[in-house]
Amino acid sequence: MSALLTPPPTSPDIPGRIGPPAATCRRGAEPQKSLVLNASMEPLCVVPARRALVLTLTGKAEILHVGGTLYRSEHLEMSSPSVVRLRRYVRVPYRRRATLTRRGVFIRDGHTCQYCGRPAENIDHVHPRSRSGAHEWENVVAACMRCNSKKGDRTPGEAGMSLTRRPFAPKAAFWMVVAVGTVRPEWETYLGDVLTAA
Repeated sequence: MSALLTPPPTSPDIPGRIGPPAATCRRGAEPQKSLVLNASMEPLCVVPARRALVLTLTGKAEILHVGGTLYRSEHLEMSSPSVVRLRRYVRVPYRRRATLTRRGVFIRDGHTCQYCGRPAENIDHVHPRSRSGAHEWENVVAACMRCNSKKGDRTPGEAGMSLTRRPFAPKAAFWMVVAVGTVRPEWETYLGDVLTAA
């Protein structure tokens, strides 16, 4: 059964402009997300699809890919944007590295223990923090409880263990993947190798 979501009365960017048309979607469905690209095709952020629709209706962006939700108003019917590109270049502060978070480590490592390949429940400092190990991407991996307990306060070599992959710092755009948890297939072309070392 469909539910009609009432759109905001005005766009936050342009006073007096009517906001996006109402959306038709299933009750309890996941809110649609859109990837926003700079005019240079560089990924900028992930926003709600309704926000991306406002950008396109006000002429600030163009739709490159559409999603599955249909937005309707009295005189307009549009598919939700999945990828939009800004018409004017926006200068943003340069960030080479993504911020280290527990969730980010799990996503980078595929929720897999980097010692044995089983599902991971913890994060582990390869060189223990109690022995001056740094809390940084290159020293943190996802690990299962068994391997985390076995390794304890030792290095992998001392514990007779080895890593399946050397830990690395993902590129700055990786935080967008962390924010949404999953990447839509049509986003992959624009996000590129965010899961590789910077």
